[in-house]
Amino acid sequence: MGTGALLGQTCHWSGCRAAAWSISLPWSCADPVQPFRKAVPAAWGGCSCSICAACEWVPDSTELELLGVTLGVQLSVLGAHSTGQGHSASCSPGVWDGGVSLRHSPNSPRVAISGSFHSSNFSWSSCSVFFSVVPSLHPSGVALMNGSGPHDSLKGEKDARQNGHEEADPGEDGNDQEVIVIQDTGFTVKICAPGIEPFSLQVSPQEMVQEIHQVLMDREDTCHRTCFSLQLDGNVLDNFAELKTIEGLQEGSLLKVVEEPYTVREARIHVRHIRDLLKSLDPSDAFNGVDCNSLSFLSVFTEGDLGDSGKRKKKGTEMEQIDCTPPEHILPGSKERPLCALQPQNRDWKPLQCLKVLTMSGWNPPPGNRKMHGDLMYLYVITVEDRHVSITASTRGFYLNHCGALTLEQLLRFVVPTCQAWLGCRVNRHPFERIATPFQVYSWTAPQAEHAMDCVRAEDAYTSRLGYEEHIPGQTRDWNEELQTTRELPRKNLPERLLRERAIFKVHSDFTAAATRGAMAVIDGNVMAINPSEETKMQMFIWNNIFFSLGFDVRDHYKDFGGDVAAYVAPTNDLNGVRTYNAVDVEGLYTLGTVVVDYRGYRVTAQSIIPGILEREQEQSVIYGSIDFGKTVVSHAKYLELLEKTSRPLKIQKHKVLNDKNEEVELCSSVECKGIIGNDGRHYILDLLRTFPPDLNFLPVEGEDMPEECKKMGFPKQHRHKLCCLRQELVDAFVEHRYLLFMKLAALQLMQQKANKQESSVALENGASAENGAADSERTEPQDSKMDDGVTGLEQVKELAETIASDDGAVDPKSREVIRNACKAVGSISDTSFDIRFNPDIFSPGVRFPESSKEEVQDQKQLLKDAAAFLLSCQIPGLVKDCLDHTVLPMDGATLAEAMHQRGINMRYLGKVINFITKTPGRAQLDHIFKIGISELITRSAKHIFKTYLQGVELSGLSAAISHFLNCFLSSFPNPIAHLPADELVSKKKNKKRKNRNLGNADNTAWASMTPQELWKNICSEQVTPARAWTHQTSILLKEYNFDNRHKPTFTEEDILNIFPVVKHVNPKASDAFHFFQSGQAKVQQGFLKEGCELINEALNLFNNVYGAMHVEICACLRLLARLNYIMGDYSEALSNQQKAVLMSERVLGIEHPNTIQEYMHLALYCFANSQLSTALNLLYRARYLMLLVFGEDHPEMALLDNNIGLVLHGVMEYDLSLRFLENALAISSKYHGCKSLKVALSHHLVARVYESKAEFRSALQHEKEGYTIYKNQLGEHHEKTKESSEYLKYLTQQAVALQRTMNEIYKNGSNANIMPLKFTAPSMASVLEQLNIINGILFIPLSQKDLENLKAEVQRRQQLQESMKSGEQLEAEDKAVEEKEAEPREVAGGSTDLPCVCPCRVCAQSSFYFVHIDSK
Repeated sequence: MGTGALLGQTCHWSGCRAAAWSISLPWSCADPVQPFRKAVPAAWGGCSCSICAACEWVPDSTELELLGVTLGVQLSVLGAHSTGQGHSASCSPGVWDGGVSLRHSPNSPRVAISGSFHSSNFSWSSCSVFFSVVPSLHPSGVALMNGSGPHDSLKGEKDARQNGHEEADPGEDGNDQEVIVIQDTGFTVKICAPGIEPFSLQVSPQEMVQEIHQVLMDREDTCHRTCFSLQLDGNVLDNFAELKTIEGLQEGSLLKVVEEPYTVREARIHVRHIRDLLKSLDPSDAFNGVDCNSLSFLSVFTEGDLGDSGKRKKKGTEMEQIDCTPPEHILPGSKERPLCALQPQNRDWKPLQCLKVLTMSGWNPPPGNRKMHGDLMYLYVITVEDRHVSITASTRGFYLNHCGALTLEQLLRFVVPTCQAWLGCRVNRHPFERIATPFQVYSWTAPQAEHAMDCVRAEDAYTSRLGYEEHIPGQTRDWNEELQTTRELPRKNLPERLLRERAIFKVHSDFTAAATRGAMAVIDGNVMAINPSEETKMQMFIWNNIFFSLGFDVRDHYKDFGGDVAAYVAPTNDLNGVRTYNAVDVEGLYTLGTVVVDYRGYRVTAQSIIPGILEREQEQSVIYGSIDFGKTVVSHAKYLELLEKTSRPLKIQKHKVLNDKNEEVELCSSVECKGIIGNDGRHYILDLLRTFPPDLNFLPVEGEDMPEECKKMGFPKQHRHKLCCLRQELVDAFVEHRYLLFMKLAALQLMQQKANKQESSVALENGASAENGAADSERTEPQDSKMDDGVTGLEQVKELAETIASDDGAVDPKSREVIRNACKAVGSISDTSFDIRFNPDIFSPGVRFPESSKEEVQDQKQLLKDAAAFLLSCQIPGLVKDCLDHTVLPMDGATLAEAMHQRGINMRYLGKVINFITKTPGRAQLDHIFKIGISELITRSAKHIFKTYLQGVELSGLSAAISHFLNCFLSSFPNPIAHLPADELVSKKKNKKRKNRNLGNADNTAWASMTPQELWKNICSEQVTPARAWTHQTSILLKEYNFDNRHKPTFTEEDILNIFPVVKHVNPKASDAFHFFQSGQAKVQQGFLKEGCELINEALNLFNNVYGAMHVEICACLRLLARLNYIMGDYSEALSNQQKAVLMSERVLGIEHPNTIQEYMHLALYCFANSQLSTALNLLYRARYLMLLVFGEDHPEMALLDNNIGLVLHGVMEYDLSLRFLENALAISSKYHGCKSLKVALSHHLVARVYESKAEFRSALQHEKEGYTIYKNQLGEHHEKTKESSEYLKYLTQQAVALQRTMNEIYKNGSNANIMPLKFTAPSMASVLEQLNIINGILFIPLSQKDLENLKAEVQRRQQLQESMKSGEQLEAEDKAVEEKEAEPREVAGGSTDLPCVCPCRVCAQSSFYFVHIDSK
């Protein structure tokens, strides 16, 4: 049974913009490859648009006709198009003008429709539609909207198709499917608040009234109100009601803001809110990592909001107003790395202070007689003018004696004049600088700041604020119920899925924050253990309905796996398992909320509590799995049913093990996975630490022989623990690799069968001439099979595998044998289809398998060995090759780890990656990776030492211990001495009497005896980078420091400002939004920029709906939107979107994250295009400073950055400065790309242009000749770029000759010389922008009409090649051929070398220009 979902890009009704059409239609097809014809009675569509208020298109009939592989479409439509704003029109019969193509891949067949619909009075133009043939996973047969396929398991569905499970169920009837139409369009309401003019607000029917409350509290002109209600026609609206359920609420409705009487609770909320407003310009909370505040410094370099002040700043053409001089530490060759510049002080942060004190008065609580007059509480305020004021909070508001009731903000404005200016400053701040992030981001450096009085902070610290919702005093949240209830929300259509995903994300965000606070409280000794009489390491805690346990091996549970080391690793493995099962998202199967916190050397696991689990023993609770690593094993039918649904996407094999009674027990997970039915009736799984198969490279097994690839690299090796698992990314890559091998093997056998049949038929017909015929066949068959069978053979294999899987008896035995042989060769568990799965219990100590499974176990062992060899022989060389090609450009250890993880390579292989780099022929071009790898090795080693070093350090000695460790690790001072706290001896005497102390108070003075010689011998020459990486991994907050002094230690106790937790948690995803984003990226890669832009906009809306305003995926959306806006000529919109992307990247990733550096570079380009030259330079200088701090100067990305800076400086005629940066870029490019690279040729050309502007023609000629030689050797004499370089050489030669003649004339005739004027061309802004576009990967190529047709044909041909799934070598050859044809080198943003995309957008087409661009993000 197939589900078809069509996604139209635009609604072209008048007044409807940025709309996305969703059309869903039921259809069925037993075999998507075979030709079929299916008439569909009706299709329904909905337009989700902010302008159209309920846009719906209802065609009467739709007919699809698919004829073989080349398909055609005829649509005959009779329907109507209407909106909720009163626009409607009848649509007369029309014709669909377009085509359909069937794309076939190992993942799924896709039908792509593109064209336009025209009738006499309605037009739907430039529409591209996709739908996929996928198995329906919904029991109700729901046709899914927006082309997203089954949404209960996106990843699972993909993996299932990879494993060959895409056969249709012929027993189902396609016409019985339910079609759900989405009509979730926004509308506008008017808000009338006291004291201001009514204003309009766009809302969604899915929103709650509470969300309008929050908008009003964030809005500048209403932010001072907190205690109010919203009323419609005199009726008070329920805060928790959805807008669509409110009777009478419609387009244009008037909602009145009505002040409500205060209560003590509301008064406290109001005081907190006013405090937050007053502190909104103060970065202290961001430095301290409090309440999801984080740092942003973009406004320091842009001097405000670029969007609002863009026109004011367009004075860049007046060169004398631009200060181009960079700071000394920015210049190429500088060795200084000052940290103070990392966090420049914003002038808006300090000068204005309106209050010294705002606190609760000592007169609280009000006496009884004042309560009866409405007094709630009293506040005490001291202004900056030292005026002491007492304020009474009453039910009617806040007031001074003999004054009327006001809000606290209005009262403060009245009492303190500077409050007016202070609160007014918020208007000038971008909203993204104030919005809280979903998860806390910590800084590793901070300036010294004075501690100020803050009553709200004090109240938070010393009152019972358990839950994240501080407005619910005395109540704690049932985290488990919230987490599971949100997962049970309906998800049949897009609005329901958005609501569900938003609830899941919000609860996970709150749970992570609460778990982090609880874990810190546990380590600090502020939570009582539930087993206080036991040893400290064995203690467990419950706080705020969250269960906390420590990462130690209690009761020798991990004795056979590595003891405490294994117990430390197990929580992260368990968290990875939770992430995976959450992603599969099987209905009825529940996981625990899980957060892993590393703090002060301890690892704490925080989990939600299964209802009833604390009331019974573990042996009684567990009805599935094992509590003793396989000795006693139990199973349960319901768990087997639920886990079997996860086995396909997770590649887990259903298998049998023996229990202690030698009974066979069937499992569909590892034995450690435990199943518990809670008192709420839900089926929970926990202890998912062995979800993925073991890594045999680090698990030596006696009697097992590893493949040669492993032995050559020194494997297997003994690791510190035996819980080493393969990553999910590696499992997926390995299965994909085996699938390609399976297809090739089967196709080869089919081709051989075909060849044998032809030979036998020729022999029968020609008799004696059979030998000659066979000889001819050998000569001709290879060519024919490469062109014909190479394309169709794979399709025949797919068709054959699907036919066999459907139990069709028509398949001949030889064909069955082909599939059987291919399955056996690749290790498939099925004989009839490709299906690779792993048994996670293989090589697990204590697990025994029945004799009947002996052969199966041997096959699984071989599969694990092959996977281990695949990692070493394919993935690691592939990573190094990508680094060599600069398709992967890590800047620090975190991005290197991310690149490795994406390829399924664990960080324990980092040493092997570095060794592989040292043996690579292009070793010099991998120097940056080598340095990052070495730094990461040192950092991680130091982190492991630091973990045990910190455990048990007394709280009073924490800063001394940390500073001493840093001195041993980083300082040049040879003999640092630790300073013990003065009361250390007293503490020792006390400790002898107290064995079972809290974790944070245990005494340990061993740290004081550490020396640098013990830690390491040679300190790294580039010391800032290891310090940054180390503080990121251990979360220590440092001040500015200096390594140069050898006469005293670098660090003192005062340098350590704070210690933060490192938090690992689940990241819930917005599946629909992500699907839209991927579709938009695909459109952009195909060159359909406008359609891609609309899809990305829709993805942005959906991301905002799920995540709120701040998230890393929203940042990616904004980045791509800005890029598309810039390409399509909307520079101001590009600037606005990119500014948001930079702010968001700083807030959610960090101010010096590599992505933030990229965002700064992009924003600088768009500023230059908007003629904001000074701002562009400031942004580029900031990016260069961050790059120097993160890595240093010797990095390939620095070449791109210096080229950008040099070009901008060239544009403002700062030639000497420009040359310093451009020549540095040339040197770096030559090192990392090779002296014969096209990038180096372009770099030579840029340097030559500057020398020409300086009239130094000899130097210009020298550089341009170098560039010309490269172009000539790489592209040939007749290539356009070679010709351009040749022409420029001629021009430079003429200028040089003219200059020499002039000089000779002067020497000869002196003052009487007849001097001809020389042409010194100053660079135009347009030419500089053109060069900036080129180096940043944006090329506008002029093409004739004939070229356009040829280009379109070439693109179509390449798409067909890609879709036919020919061998990787052919595709690689095609890529190389196209690269040789392209004139300019392309700088790949984000490190992608996907196929170039050609943009047939209307803007480019009308001007006879085509756009070629590569951007992976």
